[in-house]
Amino acid sequence: MAVVVQSSRGWVLDACSFIDRGCSRCIRWSGDQKSHVKCRFKRQCFQVLKSHGSVTASAAAEVGNTDMLQKMNKASKKRKRKHSELNQGEIDSQVFHKKIRSVILEGAKALVDSARSLGYLKGATDLVKEPLPFQECSLAALCDMAKELPLADDGEQEESVQSLVAEDGCTSHVDLFSRVTESRADRATMVTLMGEEYVIPPRTAFLLSDFTRTQPLVHYGRKFDLIVMDPPWENKSVKRSRRYSSLPSSQLKRLPIPLLASTNCLVVTWVTNRPSHLRFVRDELYPHWGIEVVAEWFWVKVTTSGQFVFPLDSQHKKPYEVLVLGRYHSSADTSLSSSEMSEVHLEDQRLIVSVPSALHSQKPSLSEVLKLYVRPEATCLELFARSLQPGWTSWGNEVLKFQHASYFTLTPADDPADIPKEEVSTDKPTVTPASNSPGESSPPHHWPTTVD
Repeated sequence: MAVVVQSSRGWVLDACSFIDRGCSRCIRWSGDQKSHVKCRFKRQCFQVLKSHGSVTASAAAEVGNTDMLQKMNKASKKRKRKHSELNQGEIDSQVFHKKIRSVILEGAKALVDSARSLGYLKGATDLVKEPLPFQECSLAALCDMAKELPLADDGEQEESVQSLVAEDGCTSHVDLFSRVTESRADRATMVTLMGEEYVIPPRTAFLLSDFTRTQPLVHYGRKFDLIVMDPPWENKSVKRSRRYSSLPSSQLKRLPIPLLASTNCLVVTWVTNRPSHLRFVRDELYPHWGIEVVAEWFWVKVTTSGQFVFPLDSQHKKPYEVLVLGRYHSSADTSLSSSEMSEVHLEDQRLIVSVPSALHSQKPSLSEVLKLYVRPEATCLELFARSLQPGWTSWGNEVLKFQHASYFTLTPADDPADIPKEEVSTDKPTVTPASNSPGESSPPHHWPTTVD
């Protein structure tokens, strides 16, 4: 992910640029024949041009939308809907929103202003007038059917891992549902799996499986220093849309985090704005795993011109989501020295500002931000993933969803050497350490960094 701005308040990120960095040079396999292509994630997926609904006049002014103030004043005279008694969940939401409102408003304004001074978040300049890509994803249904397949026995670690591409380019014998699949290439690979083409980033590993079939991940034999997860939380919108199967909160406790996490592992969980979900993570889920809550961050979603995608004070949808960050400490592990146990301090209430994807449930990668808070050469895992990241291990029942070739623009390249250096991925197999302190930043891809 390209870091556009980093400051004491947080970051502005260019999510699309990060995807491109992992896939800009790609080997395309067709049978045993290979060719070279450049891959770019389709730009229309990040063309969020307008906010949904009206913004309050004060919020519009404070984030720089003064051109909308006249319309806001007229809108405020419209008839208000009848007041209805709030339930406890709605009351809790209002209390939480009031608590963090100034953090979101003031922090977003500062970060957006910094980004605009660099020429970013000034509106879409090169509009792509094409419809959003759509690919009917049947991966979850296939995972459900694959539950009948046998798994390797405990101790058979070698049987739980396989290479994505054989020496002859063959992928026909890859078992995606009961073994961890590794792509060990130093560049992205486009392969045919289950009759569909997918773009696989370099040096990545993944397991495509149902929630009840995480054993191969445990047998994989790795302990992870960073674990990010985006659970399919239950809510009315998901039930109505039937976009994906949700999971009861209590079932999350079954995830084998203590078997996957190294001591001092940083665990980050995406949480909806429903207070009961936030309380569950803080008060039940993390303590159940032995994780200490150390910070809450906020992902603030803005349009290409820097407006909130929803009104900040909307009663329905908010323009932000919460991330709960914690540290896993294993009481059984006494082998680490004091230096190895030391932690980089995690600041509370930091913001991650970005233009969200117009594709449902596609979250931005956090790797460029979180690398400042984990040890050098950290091993990283994403749970409930719907895409892959260079150098990471990923698991989910739709783990390849946004790697489908239909989401990418493909350009033939005669040879990887023909691709300009700035387009070549420089990602390492693991998250690399930052040379600066967490309050500073090296210049990111495409955009310079400012610190307010």
